[in-house]
Amino acid sequence: MGFDLDPGGVAELRQRLAFRDAADAIELLWNTSSVRARFENAGPLTRETALALGLVGVAARACGIERDVRHEFPHGIYQFVQIPVSTFPTGNVFARAYVRWLEIQRSVAFIREQLDALPEGPVQSELKALPPHAAVVSLVEGWRGEICHVVLTDSNGRFATDKIVDPSFHNWAGLAMALRDQQISDFPLCNKSFNLSYCGHDL
Repeated sequence: MGFDLDPGGVAELRQRLAFRDAADAIELLWNTSSVRARFENAGPLTRETALALGLVGVAARACGIERDVRHEFPHGIYQFVQIPVSTFPTGNVFARAYVRWLEIQRSVAFIREQLDALPEGPVQSELKALPPHAAVVSLVEGWRGEICHVVLTDSNGRFATDKIVDPSFHNWAGLAMALRDQQISDFPLCNKSFNLSYCGHDL
């Protein structure tokens, strides 16, 4: 966290987490038969294909794969508390949309729980200077999936190299496979269900 939360900040965050209007609209989406039919028949991807391609994030979890950096390499708060991994087995547009909805709900619940447990006073940790001639590999679960950073420092402890591998790098091939034997009109729907980064960096 880049700053501490005072009581006013906590209250504002709680208010922002009240997303009743959005929840009502999304529930209407799931209860509309024409939407479900469109989602369920578009862009299927099997679990086997997803594993072979090394998909990550929502794209993998929508194929029934429990893949989440916070569970596989727990660090920080995730060593003590966990957000349940949201999965769905069908691998289609519906699965990708539904997994995202489950993750929104569980993330909001997690943040509310952490706000309730937030101790009084400052909790921010001071960042220390980087050591010289060091290398580090970092994995975090971004909103699209696994993000990998490989950083090297120079003799002054400054960044010499920062290589980023974002989740979209892994998942573009999944989109291509999901479109096999599909109608051209399914492309926009499938494309947005994967929601990949065109610029290549999910930061």
